[in-house]
Amino acid sequence: MRLVIAAVGRLKEGPERQLFERYRDRVTASGRALGWGPLVLVEIPESRAPDPAARKADESARLVAKLRDAGARIVLDENGRDLTSDAFAAFLRGQREAGVRSLAFLIGGPDGHGPEALAGVDLTLSLGRMTLPHMLVRVVLAEQLYRAATILSGHPYHRS
Repeated sequence: MRLVIAAVGRLKEGPERQLFERYRDRVTASGRALGWGPLVLVEIPESRAPDPAARKADESARLVAKLRDAGARIVLDENGRDLTSDAFAAFLRGQREAGVRSLAFLIGGPDGHGPEALAGVDLTLSLGRMTLPHMLVRVVLAEQLYRAATILSGHPYHRS
């Protein structure tokens, strides 16, 4: 199952990119035994539309266009479901067992997601109630994907 993180905004060189790449590589390596991988990052630039609704619509349309082949979509949103790491791992296992070939995680811009990104999603997921910088969301999500891989493979990284 291919894993895609599709995000609004570009991850610049620096510690966030290095940490993301570290976890991306770990997910890709440890996920092979689970039938996952690779973990791919797709980025689009922020919209220059003049108002928030137009920006959200534009960004959502461009994100969805990049993910036409995704078998399942997960939207990250502060109002989404809070899952434990174990429950997240179980969700991912279920997607793989259901035959999903490509799983996409959508990270919106500063204004959030527009209607096109929210339509027909398989899960709306929250990483917590606190607001995180969008660059750190990529890192936290990649780490949780790695953690899920270790949970499913019985690796001691996750100790609950």
